[in-house]
Amino acid sequence: MTDYGHDLTFGAFITPTASNPQEPVRLAQAAEAAGLDLVTFQDHPYNAQFVDTWTLMSWVAAATERVTVAGNVLNLPLRPPAVLARAAASLDLLSSGRVAMGLGAGGMWDAIVTMGAQRLTPGESIDSLSEAIDVMRELWNTRQRGMVRLDGEHHQVVGARRGPAPAHDIPIWIGAYKPRMLRLTARKGDGWLPSLPYLKDGDLERGNRIIDEAAEEAGRHPAQIRRMLNIGGAILPSPQGQLQGPVDQWIDELTEFAIEHGVATFIAMGDDPTLLATFGEEIAPAVRENVAAERRRAGTVPAEARRGTAALSLRREHIDYDAIPASLLARAVEPGDKEYDTVRHNYLRSGAPGLVLRPRNAEEVREALLFARRQPVPLAVRSAGHGISGRSTNDGGIVIDVGALDGIELLDEDASLVRAGAGATWGQIAGVLTPRGRAITSGDYGGVGVGGLATTGGIGLLGRRQGLTIDRVRAYEVVTADGELVRASAEENTGLYWAMRGAGGNFGIVTAVELEPGEVGNVIHSVMTLSAQDPVALLQHWGAVLEGAPRELTSNLFLGGNTAQGMTAQLMTVWANEDSETAMPWLEQLAGAGQLLSHQGYVMPYSSVVQAADAHHTGGGDPYSRSGLLTHLDTDTARAISRLAESGASNVIAIRATGGAAADVDPQATAYAHRHQNFSLAAMGGSADRLNSVWDTLILPAQDGSYLSFSSDTRPERLSEAFPEPTLGRLRRLKHEWDPDNVFNANFPIAPELS
Repeated sequence: MTDYGHDLTFGAFITPTASNPQEPVRLAQAAEAAGLDLVTFQDHPYNAQFVDTWTLMSWVAAATERVTVAGNVLNLPLRPPAVLARAAASLDLLSSGRVAMGLGAGGMWDAIVTMGAQRLTPGESIDSLSEAIDVMRELWNTRQRGMVRLDGEHHQVVGARRGPAPAHDIPIWIGAYKPRMLRLTARKGDGWLPSLPYLKDGDLERGNRIIDEAAEEAGRHPAQIRRMLNIGGAILPSPQGQLQGPVDQWIDELTEFAIEHGVATFIAMGDDPTLLATFGEEIAPAVRENVAAERRRAGTVPAEARRGTAALSLRREHIDYDAIPASLLARAVEPGDKEYDTVRHNYLRSGAPGLVLRPRNAEEVREALLFARRQPVPLAVRSAGHGISGRSTNDGGIVIDVGALDGIELLDEDASLVRAGAGATWGQIAGVLTPRGRAITSGDYGGVGVGGLATTGGIGLLGRRQGLTIDRVRAYEVVTADGELVRASAEENTGLYWAMRGAGGNFGIVTAVELEPGEVGNVIHSVMTLSAQDPVALLQHWGAVLEGAPRELTSNLFLGGNTAQGMTAQLMTVWANEDSETAMPWLEQLAGAGQLLSHQGYVMPYSSVVQAADAHHTGGGDPYSRSGLLTHLDTDTARAISRLAESGASNVIAIRATGGAAADVDPQATAYAHRHQNFSLAAMGGSADRLNSVWDTLILPAQDGSYLSFSSDTRPERLSEAFPEPTLGRLRRLKHEWDPDNVFNANFPIAPELS
């Protein structure tokens, strides 16, 4: 008995007929309507009776919404792997992660040779397939730096650029029958995909045994290879849609294949919609139910939780991996897992956590936190992983990634209140709100997650019009340190609500927030580049314009390019409506800060300014950053910033306008107490000691508080800069109430204190 614990999936194997080219498309749509998980197509590029399979897959992906598309299997000799890899990644991006790669070594050699492929021996075909898999995986691996260079006997890649990165980790399924192909599948494949009509008695057992042994020799667990089966012949319905055996017989036989032979994906070979409906609506649910019941009885471990010896050797000390809650086990990521490189880092910081837990709802967040509390290792919480400070990853600890909690719900008809999961991004929220004439100020990049920005502050491109992001939060849903799910608002848990708006990382894990958007139609987005030959004058001029401007104007300034030709300043500016007649004089005043080198200005929706962006975080050189708030850009302050830029200690200097509506809020109304300052200054550099030395000498005397999201400096004095008294004292007392054990101690920890 072999059950590897994979979730069961069901699919269709459709003929790509050219005589009626819309028929396979209709069949694919019928498969999706029947609840099947994937649609696959034969691939015979030399056969003039078939449409091209890859073209058909692209068409079907556009004509469906949910099903995965794959070749069954693609003819590798006639599809160069580098081209195939880019095509697959592109279709995966366009279909939001609905592509799988089914590969074969190539058959029908006489026909293939007529199409220009070289005839290979069986051994050469296997070697060619092995090299092709390496080519594809390397091109998809954009996390690795440098060009792809592979010098194989059959496939050579000389300095190819990596990418595009697919939307998800595209699985590679291999059609294999003979021992060498089976061993290749064990070493490099994600799935074994034979066809039942081609198997003889005992071939499934023999194939599983060969794959299991070869996988273990390669340091993999056998469960890392999904077992799949194209099913035809006597156990399928006839072409007329009439079963050749009762449905119950089908259910029993497929259940046996799953439990006794580990088959987890069943693909029905046939082009009849009644067949697909029966398979998807009657057979698949019953087989799933039977297998789930047997697994509960047997205590079967999910496949995703099984790791080979190579992965187990990379586990970190002091984490009880065997005690991971069952609800989190299948999505947990460890250092030896293939997904690890996609979750270990954040936007700018490299990380090496010992475990990444990825809960899907608030209850699983609670379970993740209670598990993490029992492990004597660091704990980090991540929403989207963009945080410049880098506190959403760690070394050897646990990361609770709430990215799956990304739902966005309008709570009233006019979109004046919206509920967003902590893992949603502000670009996604802008996309939902913009058609309804609303927006929320939310930083200046759409890939930032809700959970981080909505608990720290939120200086954004609508900030002078709308205030800080936290000023728009009407309620938080929070898992507290003791594992309780609570709601914090002006009516419930009011102390926690106060603390979450500015110091939320110290008090719990946010699972969702309720936000009050403002009315915003189209905006004017301006990007200017100015020569900064006199940076002091430029900064003073820009700052004075901002302080005197209407609240519709918000602008960020990025100072850099300290070369022989001098510095430049890039201005990213938003005017919070489309009234160009009123906006233009103010934009012209900004342009007067220096010699204008370029200017682009557009009327556009706010969702085009803060666009949705996927996270492909690979670390970014681990820069060190400092941050501070400034009240005015007077002569002394502008001169200090100019000297910082000239020092070479920082390669990125950003000044963001705040103030405006943010100043309307009482400094004691939220844990973010900085309401009179007009600017936020941040700088990044390669050396912590060098940047700290220059910053402490030049900037600290002019600094008026800190905005912690942009700072890597963890020295104790930063805490009082971020939370001046009496704010800090109140936070310490609330910390004792809500987190007396200081569980949340990774984000500028506030020590609990008795009242």
